[in-house]
Amino acid sequence: MSSVSPPLASANKSSRMSPLEIRASASLASIFALRMLGLFLVLPVLAVHAKTMPGGNDASMVGLALGIYGLTQALGQIPFGSASDRFGRKPVIIVGLLLFALGSFIAAGADSLVGVTVGRAVQGSGAISAAVTAFIADATREEHRTKAMAMVGVSIGLTFAFSLVASPLLYAALGMRGLFVLIGALSLVAIVVLLRVVPKAPLVPRGRAAFRDVLANPELMRLNFGVFALHFTQMAMFVVIPSALVRYGDLPVGEHWKIYLPVVVLSFALMLPPIFVGEKRGKMKQVFVGAVALLLAVQVGMFFAVSSSHVHLSALVLLLLGFFVAFNVLEASQPSLVSRIAPAEARGAALGVYNTLQALGLFCGGAIGGYLVQHAGPSTVFILGAVLTAGWLIIASSMKSLPRRASSIQPAVA
Repeated sequence: MSSVSPPLASANKSSRMSPLEIRASASLASIFALRMLGLFLVLPVLAVHAKTMPGGNDASMVGLALGIYGLTQALGQIPFGSASDRFGRKPVIIVGLLLFALGSFIAAGADSLVGVTVGRAVQGSGAISAAVTAFIADATREEHRTKAMAMVGVSIGLTFAFSLVASPLLYAALGMRGLFVLIGALSLVAIVVLLRVVPKAPLVPRGRAAFRDVLANPELMRLNFGVFALHFTQMAMFVVIPSALVRYGDLPVGEHWKIYLPVVVLSFALMLPPIFVGEKRGKMKQVFVGAVALLLAVQVGMFFAVSSSHVHLSALVLLLLGFFVAFNVLEASQPSLVSRIAPAEARGAALGVYNTLQALGLFCGGAIGGYLVQHAGPSTVFILGAVLTAGWLIIASSMKSLPRRASSIQPAVA
């Protein structure tokens, strides 16, 4: 019995992604990116804006407001993923997008940091990441699934980059309330995209896989720890970075795009060659480990930068460039690696666990980063980030070498 829907099965012999696969992957990746936009657009400005709100002088509360989105995401990933298996992908994704919009409007109407935190919690409660990635896996053949999952990773990296550039400009034009209203409106637009652009979910027979097998897989465990560490350091860094740019660069928040734009553009130019070469020559492990090592170097450099009373702005810019290169490489490759390593019958469970750890990293990075800034100083954020990344480097160094993409092609029929 075929394990793919007829449109995909008929294109099985093609060496390229079919138009249906491209349409499904690109449109679902855009919806995934929109979910992350709700987190990333406020990341560069909330820590500074919070000081104008009741309760905003407490860095711990600011960190909680930033990170609680990740906590509610983490709590919902596996339940939402399981619900999508039972009730269908699209209905579950629609519910998640509606919750996301509701939370955005709650935050827009809030008069205090506590109200913003409640809105952020509701935003994150519609945890559709596992459902979206499972939908992509359903809609693509085995030999093209890595490319499709990489679209998700790249979409997250692009969203993060776009947010860092656009957020200060949008904040200056719309204010924080307008920013949250815009995010909520885009979520409603995403529902229209889901209904009108995303193809119908193919009928894929689903077998039962032991959840413990996913949790016990050492290669998946490495990736799960890695995505937690990556998003922990990302969120914790941006409890500190906006204020550091104000302090050391004398740049108001509305002008931070002048730093982010050239750095982000250059980082994408620098991250593409190693990924292409690594995939082509079967050297993705080396590329992956190298990116983790670069992330560690950035944490160490940031520690010395914020510990000094006199830091040149160019040093911060160089460190940000290193961070963006490492982040983009890792964010583009990790979902692809999960989809390649996970057994087919347990792919949904593996992606649910992966997305749960990603969301936990976002929450812990924001909450713990804010606590450390408040009680121990900004430099301690990077000490913890360096320790976490060093552990990840050790773990990643022992991962198995991955096969070249072409060698992993398998028949798309049972």
